Amino acid sequence: MECRLDGITVFYEIVGEGTPIVMLPPTGLDHTSMVADMERHFAQRDGWRRIYLDWPGTGHTTGGESVATSDDMLEVVERFTDAVLGQEPFAIAGDSYGGYIARGLIYRRASQVVGALFNAPGIGSEPQDGDLPVRVVLAEDQGVLAQLRTLKEGGWIEAAAVVHTPALLDYARSLESTPDIDEALWERVGRAHALSFDADALPQPFKAPALFILGRQDHWVGYRRAWHLLENYPRATFAVLDRAGHLASLEQPELYCALVSEWLDRVQEWMQTTSSRRVETSDRQA
Repeated sequence: MECRLDGITVFYEIVGEGTPIVMLPPTGLDHTSMVADMERHFAQRDGWRRIYLDWPGTGHTTGGESVATSDDMLEVVERFTDAVLGQEPFAIAGDSYGGYIARGLIYRRASQVVGALFNAPGIGSEPQDGDLPVRVVLAEDQGVLAQLRTLKEGGWIEAAAVVHTPALLDYARSLESTPDIDEALWERVGRAHALSFDADALPQPFKAPALFILGRQDHWVGYRRAWHLLENYPRATFAVLDRAGHLASLEQPELYCALVSEWLDRVQEWMQTTSSRRVETSDRQA
Protein backbone atom coordinates (compact mmCIF):
# COMPACT_ATOMS: atom_id res chain seq x y z
CA MET A 1 0.00 0.00 0.00
CA GLU A 2 1.08 3.60 -0.53
CA CYS A 3 0.48 6.68 1.60
CA ARG A 4 1.04 9.80 -0.49
CA LEU A 5 2.28 12.70 1.60
CA ASP A 6 3.51 16.09 0.49
CA GLY A 7 6.79 15.37 -1.30
CA ILE A 8 7.08 11.71 -0.31
CA THR A 9 5.23 8.44 -0.79
CA VAL A 10 5.45 5.98 2.12
CA PHE A 11 5.06 2.30 1.34
CA TYR A 12 3.45 0.19 4.06
CA GLU A 13 1.69 -3.09 4.72
CA ILE A 14 -1.18 -3.84 7.08
CA VAL A 15 -1.66 -7.30 8.60
CA GLY A 16 -4.65 -8.25 10.72
CA GLU A 17 -7.53 -6.25 12.18
CA GLY A 18 -8.11 -4.48 15.47
CA THR A 19 -6.03 -2.07 17.52
CA PRO A 20 -3.33 -0.47 15.34
CA ILE A 21 0.31 -1.02 16.22
CA VAL A 22 2.82 0.99 14.21
CA MET A 23 6.15 -0.78 13.60
CA LEU A 24 9.30 1.35 13.21
CA PRO A 25 12.37 -0.54 11.87
CA PRO A 26 16.06 -0.12 12.70
CA THR A 27 18.33 2.26 10.80
CA GLY A 28 18.39 1.66 7.07
CA LEU A 29 16.05 -1.35 7.08
CA ASP A 30 12.62 -1.51 5.51
CA HIS A 31 9.41 -3.01 6.88
CA THR A 32 10.56 -6.56 6.08
CA SER A 33 12.80 -6.58 9.14
CA MET A 34 9.90 -5.82 11.46
CA VAL A 35 7.62 -8.35 9.78
CA ALA A 36 10.27 -11.03 10.31
CA ASP A 37 10.70 -10.01 13.95
CA MET A 38 7.14 -9.24 15.04
CA GLU A 39 4.64 -11.42 13.19
CA ARG A 40 5.41 -14.46 15.35
CA HIS A 41 3.85 -12.64 18.32
CA PHE A 42 0.46 -12.58 16.59
CA ALA A 43 0.29 -16.15 15.27
CA GLN A 44 -2.05 -17.11 18.11
CA ARG A 45 -3.37 -13.63 18.95
CA ASP A 46 -6.22 -11.71 17.29
CA GLY A 47 -7.31 -8.11 17.67
CA TRP A 48 -4.22 -6.28 16.39
CA ARG A 49 -3.75 -4.38 13.14
CA ARG A 50 -0.03 -4.40 12.46
CA ILE A 51 1.18 -1.46 10.34
CA TYR A 52 4.63 -1.98 8.85
CA LEU A 53 6.20 0.96 7.04
CA ASP A 54 9.35 1.56 5.02
CA TRP A 55 11.57 4.41 6.20
CA PRO A 56 12.33 7.06 3.58
CA GLY A 57 15.11 5.78 1.38
CA THR A 58 14.40 2.09 2.16
CA GLY A 59 12.23 -0.53 0.53
CA HIS A 60 9.68 1.16 -1.71
CA THR A 61 9.43 4.50 0.11
CA THR A 62 10.81 7.47 -1.79
CA GLY A 63 13.53 9.61 -0.28
CA GLY A 64 14.99 12.71 -1.84
CA GLU A 65 16.69 15.81 -0.51
CA SER A 66 13.71 16.69 1.69
CA VAL A 67 14.80 14.07 4.25
CA ALA A 68 18.09 14.99 5.89
CA THR A 69 17.66 14.70 9.66
CA SER A 70 15.94 12.65 12.34
CA ASP A 71 13.49 15.53 12.68
CA ASP A 72 12.52 14.89 9.06
CA MET A 73 12.11 11.17 9.78
CA LEU A 74 9.86 11.94 12.75
CA GLU A 75 7.81 14.37 10.66
CA VAL A 76 7.24 11.66 8.05
CA VAL A 77 6.04 9.26 10.74
CA GLU A 78 3.74 11.90 12.22
CA ARG A 79 2.20 12.74 8.86
CA PHE A 80 1.88 9.05 8.06
CA THR A 81 -0.03 8.30 11.28
CA ASP A 82 -2.27 11.32 10.66
CA ALA A 83 -3.08 10.11 7.16
CA VAL A 84 -3.56 6.42 7.97
CA LEU A 85 -4.98 6.56 11.51
CA GLY A 86 -6.29 10.06 12.07
CA GLN A 87 -7.20 10.36 15.77
CA GLU A 88 -7.43 6.60 16.33
CA PRO A 89 -5.44 5.34 19.36
CA PHE A 90 -2.48 3.15 18.48
CA ALA A 91 0.43 1.29 20.01
CA ILE A 92 3.97 1.62 18.74
CA ALA A 93 6.95 -0.72 18.50
CA GLY A 94 10.40 0.64 17.69
CA ASP A 95 13.56 -1.35 17.03
CA SER A 96 16.92 0.37 17.68
CA TYR A 97 16.70 3.69 15.78
CA GLY A 98 12.97 3.05 15.50
CA GLY A 99 12.84 3.10 19.30
CA TYR A 100 14.37 6.57 19.31
CA ILE A 101 11.90 7.96 16.79
CA ALA A 102 9.08 6.23 18.68
CA ARG A 103 9.99 8.25 21.76
CA GLY A 104 9.88 11.42 19.67
CA LEU A 105 6.39 10.48 18.56
CA ILE A 106 5.35 9.83 22.16
CA TYR A 107 6.71 13.25 23.13
CA ARG A 108 4.31 14.80 20.63
CA ARG A 109 1.39 12.36 20.64
CA ALA A 110 1.40 10.63 24.05
CA SER A 111 -2.36 10.98 24.49
CA GLN A 112 -2.94 8.93 21.32
CA VAL A 113 -0.45 6.13 22.11
CA VAL A 114 -1.82 3.21 24.14
CA GLY A 115 1.41 1.25 24.53
CA ALA A 116 5.08 1.31 23.58
CA LEU A 117 7.67 -1.38 22.93
CA PHE A 118 11.34 -0.38 22.73
CA ASN A 119 13.66 -3.11 21.47
CA ALA A 120 17.35 -2.17 21.96
CA PRO A 121 16.31 1.48 21.70
CA GLY A 122 18.69 4.04 20.31
CA ILE A 123 19.61 7.09 22.38
CA GLY A 124 20.06 10.49 20.76
CA SER A 125 23.33 11.41 22.46
CA GLU A 126 26.73 9.83 21.90
CA PRO A 127 27.74 7.18 24.46
CA GLN A 128 30.27 8.14 27.11
CA ASP A 129 33.17 6.05 28.42
CA GLY A 130 31.80 3.02 30.24
CA ASP A 131 28.34 3.21 28.68
CA LEU A 132 28.87 0.26 26.34
CA PRO A 133 29.89 -3.29 27.23
CA VAL A 134 33.06 -4.69 25.70
CA ARG A 135 32.48 -6.76 22.56
CA VAL A 136 32.25 -10.48 23.42
CA VAL A 137 30.92 -13.62 21.75
CA LEU A 138 29.29 -15.96 24.27
CA ALA A 139 28.10 -18.81 22.06
CA GLU A 140 29.90 -19.20 18.75
CA ASP A 141 28.55 -21.46 16.01
CA GLN A 142 30.83 -21.74 12.98
CA GLY A 143 28.07 -23.37 10.94
CA VAL A 144 25.74 -20.40 11.49
CA LEU A 145 28.57 -17.96 10.80
CA ALA A 146 29.55 -19.66 7.55
CA GLN A 147 26.01 -19.34 6.24
CA LEU A 148 25.56 -15.78 7.51
CA ARG A 149 28.66 -14.69 5.60
CA THR A 150 27.04 -15.72 2.33
CA LEU A 151 23.99 -13.48 2.86
CA LYS A 152 23.46 -9.84 1.97
CA GLU A 153 22.79 -8.64 5.52
CA GLY A 154 24.90 -11.26 7.25
CA GLY A 155 27.87 -9.03 8.03
CA TRP A 156 26.17 -6.57 10.35
CA ILE A 157 24.03 -9.33 11.89
CA GLU A 158 27.19 -11.24 12.81
CA ALA A 159 28.70 -8.06 14.25
CA ALA A 160 25.59 -7.26 16.31
CA ALA A 161 25.05 -10.71 17.83
CA VAL A 162 26.88 -12.36 20.72
CA VAL A 163 25.01 -15.68 20.49
CA HIS A 164 24.83 -17.45 17.12
CA THR A 165 21.36 -18.98 16.77
CA PRO A 166 19.52 -20.37 13.73
CA ALA A 167 17.08 -17.47 14.18
CA LEU A 168 19.84 -15.14 12.94
CA LEU A 169 19.91 -17.07 9.67
CA ASP A 170 16.14 -16.95 9.27
CA TYR A 171 16.21 -13.20 9.85
CA ALA A 172 19.07 -12.63 7.39
CA ARG A 173 17.32 -14.72 4.73
CA SER A 174 14.12 -12.71 5.15
CA LEU A 175 16.10 -9.58 4.23
CA GLU A 176 17.86 -11.11 1.24
CA SER A 177 15.64 -9.62 -1.46
CA THR A 178 15.10 -6.16 0.03
CA PRO A 179 15.96 -3.21 -2.26
CA ASP A 180 19.18 -1.30 -1.68
CA ILE A 181 18.85 1.74 0.56
CA ASP A 182 19.43 5.36 -0.41
CA GLU A 183 22.95 5.62 0.99
CA ALA A 184 23.17 9.41 0.55
CA LEU A 185 19.94 9.95 2.50
CA TRP A 186 21.02 7.79 5.41
CA GLU A 187 24.45 9.42 5.49
CA ARG A 188 22.71 12.79 5.86
CA VAL A 189 20.48 11.47 8.64
CA GLY A 190 23.49 9.90 10.33
CA ARG A 191 25.17 13.30 10.51
CA ALA A 192 22.01 14.82 12.03
CA HIS A 193 21.01 11.81 14.10
CA ALA A 194 19.83 13.61 17.25
CA LEU A 195 16.40 15.22 17.26
CA SER A 196 16.38 18.99 17.68
CA PHE A 197 14.50 18.56 20.96
CA ASP A 198 14.99 16.23 23.92
CA ALA A 199 12.49 13.45 23.23
CA ASP A 200 13.14 12.07 26.71
CA ALA A 201 12.17 15.24 28.56
CA LEU A 202 8.48 14.36 28.49
CA PRO A 203 6.06 17.05 29.70
CA GLN A 204 4.52 14.33 31.89
CA PRO A 205 5.14 10.62 32.40
CA PHE A 206 3.77 8.25 29.76
CA LYS A 207 0.93 6.45 31.50
CA ALA A 208 0.33 3.51 29.17
CA PRO A 209 2.12 0.13 29.41
CA ALA A 210 5.64 0.07 28.01
CA LEU A 211 8.38 -2.49 27.56
CA PHE A 212 12.13 -1.99 27.25
CA ILE A 213 14.16 -5.01 26.10
CA LEU A 214 17.93 -4.67 26.00
CA GLY A 215 20.91 -6.96 25.61
CA ARG A 216 23.32 -7.20 28.54
CA GLN A 217 26.17 -7.63 26.04
CA ASP A 218 24.89 -5.07 23.49
CA HIS A 219 28.06 -3.20 22.53
CA TRP A 220 26.22 -1.02 20.00
CA VAL A 221 23.72 0.88 22.19
CA GLY A 222 24.24 -0.78 25.57
CA TYR A 223 21.65 -0.86 28.33
CA ARG A 224 22.84 1.64 30.95
CA ARG A 225 21.65 4.83 29.30
CA ALA A 226 18.18 3.43 28.72
CA TRP A 227 17.77 2.95 32.48
CA HIS A 228 17.66 6.73 32.86
CA LEU A 229 14.52 6.82 30.70
CA LEU A 230 12.55 4.64 33.05
CA GLU A 231 11.04 7.40 35.22
CA ASN A 232 9.25 8.65 32.10
CA TYR A 233 7.43 5.32 31.89
CA PRO A 234 5.84 4.37 35.25
CA ARG A 235 4.04 1.38 33.62
CA ALA A 236 7.21 0.00 32.01
CA THR A 237 8.87 -3.38 32.32
CA PHE A 238 12.64 -2.99 31.90
CA ALA A 239 14.40 -6.22 30.94
CA VAL A 240 18.14 -6.62 30.35
CA LEU A 241 18.76 -10.06 28.87
CA ASP A 242 21.95 -12.00 29.41
CA ARG A 243 23.31 -13.87 26.36
CA ALA A 244 22.07 -11.07 24.12
CA GLY A 245 23.70 -8.35 22.09
CA HIS A 246 21.88 -5.91 19.81
CA LEU A 247 19.60 -8.67 18.47
CA ALA A 248 18.06 -9.94 21.70
CA SER A 249 14.87 -10.97 19.92
CA LEU A 250 16.90 -13.49 17.88
CA GLU A 251 19.48 -14.44 20.50
CA GLN A 252 16.94 -15.03 23.30
CA PRO A 253 13.77 -15.67 21.27
CA GLU A 254 11.74 -17.59 23.88
CA LEU A 255 12.27 -15.03 26.63
CA TYR A 256 11.76 -12.15 24.21
CA CYS A 257 8.46 -13.58 22.99
CA ALA A 258 7.23 -14.10 26.55
CA LEU A 259 7.96 -10.47 27.42
CA VAL A 260 6.24 -9.13 24.30
CA SER A 261 3.20 -11.34 24.89
CA GLU A 262 2.86 -10.05 28.45
CA TRP A 263 3.19 -6.46 27.20
CA LEU A 264 0.42 -6.98 24.64
CA ASP A 265 -1.77 -8.34 27.45
CA ARG A 266 -1.09 -5.24 29.53
CA VAL A 267 -1.92 -2.91 26.63
CA GLN A 268 -5.25 -4.67 26.07
CA GLU A 269 -6.02 -4.45 29.79
CA TRP A 270 -5.09 -0.76 29.80
CA MET A 271 -7.37 -0.02 26.86
CA GLN A 272 -10.29 -1.83 28.48
CA THR A 273 -9.74 -0.01 31.76
CA THR A 274 -9.41 3.44 30.25
CA SER A 275 -12.43 2.82 28.01
CA SER A 276 -14.51 1.84 31.04
CA ARG A 277 -13.38 4.99 32.86
CA ARG A 278 -14.40 7.16 29.92
CA VAL A 279 -17.84 5.53 29.87
CA GLU A 280 -18.26 6.03 33.63
CA THR A 281 -17.24 9.68 33.35
CA SER A 282 -19.64 10.22 30.47
CA ASP A 283 -22.49 8.60 32.41
CA ARG A 284 -21.84 10.81 35.46
CA GLN A 285 -21.77 13.94 33.34
CA ALA A 286 -25.04 12.93 31.68
